[in-house]
Amino acid sequence: MSMDMTTVGDTGLLDTLQHQVALFARRAEQTRLGGVGQVRNSMDRAAYLLLNRLDQEGPMGVKALAASMGIDSSTVTRQVAPLVDTGLVKRTSHPEDGRAVVLQLSPRGAARLDEVRSSRRQLMAELTHDWAAEERDTFCALLTRFNSALSARTAVPGGTAQETPPVS
Repeated sequence: MSMDMTTVGDTGLLDTLQHQVALFARRAEQTRLGGVGQVRNSMDRAAYLLLNRLDQEGPMGVKALAASMGIDSSTVTRQVAPLVDTGLVKRTSHPEDGRAVVLQLSPRGAARLDEVRSSRRQLMAELTHDWAAEERDTFCALLTRFNSALSARTAVPGGTAQETPPVS
């Protein structure tokens, strides 16, 4: 259903919102919101999201991983290759179908993900150190809601676009 954005609210507010989202996307990409210290900028977004998903959902095939992330299987295959090469992800045979491949977070991958999460958590704490707890909660809830709306809008046909729960 198409909607005239002027009926949604003030166009000035919507212009400001889209501009702030564009700035956020640029700054997030520039810094990768990588964290602090030695871990800063040391894991790209695709790797972080793949490792995080495998950590949360456990071992799975390429198609299941792609569906859970709302992306194409060929994209997952391309993005997971360097993670396998560096030992962060293990490829194993499916226990019931030896022809199928299962991707699994390796112990090295789990340790690396923990490092990156800790560094990113520290960065988030630094960026919001002067925010009230309620402001952090509200920002997180609204950003999650915004990402869910974006995900629903761009869901891959035949797949499901699911959100990654906040990592603490």
